[in-house]
Amino acid sequence: MNSFTSFNPINVSKLVKRVPSSFPDIWGWIQSLPPQTQWQTNTKSISICPSSQPSLELSISKTLIHPSSISFSIIANYNLPISLWSSKQLKSTINNTFIHDQLAISKLMTNIIKDILNYTPINLSNSFLKLPEPNSIPNLKDIVNFLFLALSFVVSVYEAPQDIRRDCISTLRDQFTCSWARETSKRVMRLIGSNAEEQWMRSMNLAITNWMMELRAMNHVLKAPSPMYSSAISGLGLWKVQLYCPLIAMDIQKSNSDGLEDEKLGFSLNYHQLESVIQLNYQVMVREKWIDVLVSIDNVRCDVIQLVNNTLMKERGAGIDEKHFPSRISLQLTPTIQNNVLSVSVSRSSENPTREIGVERSIEGSFEPPNPHIGISVSAGETVTTNLKPWKFEQSVYGNSGSFNWFLHDSVNGREVVSSKPSKFALLQPKAWFRNRYSSAYRPFTRQGGVIFAGDEYGESVLWRLCGGAMGQTMEWEAKGWIWVTYWPNKYKTFYTETKRLEFREIFRLTLA
Repeated sequence: MNSFTSFNPINVSKLVKRVPSSFPDIWGWIQSLPPQTQWQTNTKSISICPSSQPSLELSISKTLIHPSSISFSIIANYNLPISLWSSKQLKSTINNTFIHDQLAISKLMTNIIKDILNYTPINLSNSFLKLPEPNSIPNLKDIVNFLFLALSFVVSVYEAPQDIRRDCISTLRDQFTCSWARETSKRVMRLIGSNAEEQWMRSMNLAITNWMMELRAMNHVLKAPSPMYSSAISGLGLWKVQLYCPLIAMDIQKSNSDGLEDEKLGFSLNYHQLESVIQLNYQVMVREKWIDVLVSIDNVRCDVIQLVNNTLMKERGAGIDEKHFPSRISLQLTPTIQNNVLSVSVSRSSENPTREIGVERSIEGSFEPPNPHIGISVSAGETVTTNLKPWKFEQSVYGNSGSFNWFLHDSVNGREVVSSKPSKFALLQPKAWFRNRYSSAYRPFTRQGGVIFAGDEYGESVLWRLCGGAMGQTMEWEAKGWIWVTYWPNKYKTFYTETKRLEFREIFRLTLA
């Protein structure tokens, strides 16, 4: 399996257009098949990408030795068909009908998921993947169809012959932006669990990154959906947003041209993905004449994760230490219907930092009589020290919206990182704070290069006071956020710097009772 197979550029002008799903109902097609013993031929096929010539097809084949055993495959239907992917053999035991065999269905789903996970060169164990019985999985039809969609996309990126790859990816890409796929993807992530979810997203985003890098090499400009995946959970006093986005798909806010053509640096900066989790605690407090809704910070976590292994990063990139770092995070919460909102209050005053300034003045002198010339030397000095925390937190209110904001500052000069850039002289300084930023004892990040804002230090809250008439209603809050990541050189010798931004939006629902 080649993780970096090249492919032809495609027309990307309509990438972000929301279109109805036209992916075939594979689950319905499987259900419509007669028992294997009644097949007129050994193979049944359905077209996945009819627009490509030859077409891309999903086939089910039975074996001659074991007529009750079947296997699935994705083939390019040339005169001599080329197999791009094959499942393990699956044995049906009930009336020779695959659709009625729960074990066979479960094995097929596990087979597809594990094969997608294995497209990442990061060696992670997927032995923890355990799926419930298929007959207990809600929306099984949608989930099976989505698994085949995801598999078809990844197989098209890596395995499809060059002459049909363009049409295959063009046909499949829009399916991921339709509402069916976006909602079903969230069900799939819940089904496989968070550990497998992380590996799944790394596999999918590596495929997207390879695809976009190839398009860039062919001078095609690509605007990708952003974020590539996000989901929201609301319940049991918790609001949670989880999102993943390949760095290559984030919007560039600013950059300079020094080092822009450095292929090694470009490889390192592009082959990462942003992973973030935002968790908020909420409380509904019913008063005599009004209702208070209190939302406070539980956890905000943001990491920049490598999509390829260390060996490949060292060979083709600028090293494992060259990557973006979080430089600003902003979250805005807004009730979508505001006729019951009386007021909004925040729990933290505007920042009024204490500036600790230590002034030390000294005069030194010396007199050396043995010197034939009168040896008098005098020196004077003054030292001023200021203590600054690298991350500054602010709360604000805009209309009925409450906002949380974290800003990273340069610990040397106090400048906000996201809106400034270091001078070339500063970039050469070996002891600048952004040098060795993942190993220094004074680093503003975790050793892995991320940040965590937890309730121990950032447990601030926003309180909405609502009319008593809102009792029993289900209200929606929009969570809209932005995450900025910045690159300043860490150990690599370059003057290149850039800042990118990701925007996300999710809806939380809350019943006032």
